[in-house]
Amino acid sequence: MVEAGESIRVLVADDQAAVREGLATLLDLTPGLEVVGQARDGAQAVQLVAEHAPDVVLMDLHMPGMDGIQATEQITRTHPSTRVVILTTYADDASIQGALRAGALGYLTKDADRVQIARAVQAAANGQSVLDESVQRKLIAAIGAGLTSPPSSPEAGAYSPSTPPSPAPPPAGLTAREIDVLRLVAAGKSNPEIAKELFVSEATVKTHINHVFAKTGARDRAQAVRFAYQHGLVADA
Repeated sequence: MVEAGESIRVLVADDQAAVREGLATLLDLTPGLEVVGQARDGAQAVQLVAEHAPDVVLMDLHMPGMDGIQATEQITRTHPSTRVVILTTYADDASIQGALRAGALGYLTKDADRVQIARAVQAAANGQSVLDESVQRKLIAAIGAGLTSPPSSPEAGAYSPSTPPSPAPPPAGLTAREIDVLRLVAAGKSNPEIAKELFVSEATVKTHINHVFAKTGARDRAQAVRFAYQHGLVADA
């Protein structure tokens, strides 16, 4: 997390020079942001993160060689204090879920304006997830599909309706309501939005989130979101 009064150090990764340089200029003109490097592909992004230790990487997805998902996975694994925000033209389910599973904290499409991009970078630097509205809708649809889709046809010897399987215990001992809250956090919802959706107070939401942090060992929302994806709490569509 960036200390008060410090600039947020940003690395921009995009294979198109005009896009990359334009984003760097936009961010450099934003108070409180400082661009410390530009990468033309995922491999260079990984290298520059090691050299400059930025707070946030603004990452394109489809680049030659090492793509944005591979770079995100390597950066978040080897430099966990660096957050990754995806900025791409792609908003398909595979790209979104691949990026979030790799550890990306934010996901925007290139329809985002300069204010949205700057806000996403600032939020990521503080451990908060920011997702494009269309991305949020897709994730919520995926969650719903995961909760309502019937199981695929069982193989021989698998369970039948008369012999239902024993449900797996919830990961980390999370309660059903804590899992509900975690799924909404993973969908990019703020505390007030979660409170409204679950018909509870914001204080109750904060309590549930604190319990999620304690049970999963997460230090912030970013790590909690990663836990949700790693443990299948946000299902594929």
